[in-house]
Amino acid sequence: MKDKIIAKASELFLKLGFKSVTMDDIAGEMCISKKTIYKYFCNKEVLIEESTEVVHKQVHEVIDTIVAKNHNAIHENFEIREMFCEMFKNSIDSSPIYQLKKHYPEIYQKIMTEEIDLCSQWFRENIEKGIREKLYRADLNIDVYVRFYYTLIFNINETTVSDKESQQLELEALEYHTRAMSTPLGILELEKQLKRINN
Repeated sequence: MKDKIIAKASELFLKLGFKSVTMDDIAGEMCISKKTIYKYFCNKEVLIEESTEVVHKQVHEVIDTIVAKNHNAIHENFEIREMFCEMFKNSIDSSPIYQLKKHYPEIYQKIMTEEIDLCSQWFRENIEKGIREKLYRADLNIDVYVRFYYTLIFNINETTVSDKESQQLELEALEYHTRAMSTPLGILELEKQLKRINN
């Protein structure tokens, strides 16, 4: 039952927002009593914390699945971005990360610490792969580019209220990041990916 509550709560939080969803809403959606929820979670904050952990885990499982497909580094980044858009396509217009930061800053801080570590590792592996594939320049300072990119992405998510605007800015950031690192061969692959998603 606990896992079912977390799954339903995660779905509602992402769709309607962390602030607006109440324990009554979750109980109503699941046709259970609020008392049943409180049996597993002493308050809404604990439920939000556990729900964000589950979503965080799901996101990284999907990233691992995409990486395992062994696309080239640029295609891989675009596919991961598409996966994020798909995962959060039913969310309200307000970005979930923006909401979490505004209304539950301590939970936000905790999840971001883990997220930055994992994303930094994934960005680094992607850059190293792109260099091996001659899509990215061999002279890159990898640490700097990793830092540039996660600063860009996290800043967009933290400060952009609208989810739609946030997704558009993320695409611009991905193009900017890729162009800055690419060899002429990488630019060709970037143009191919941009054409693919715009068709």
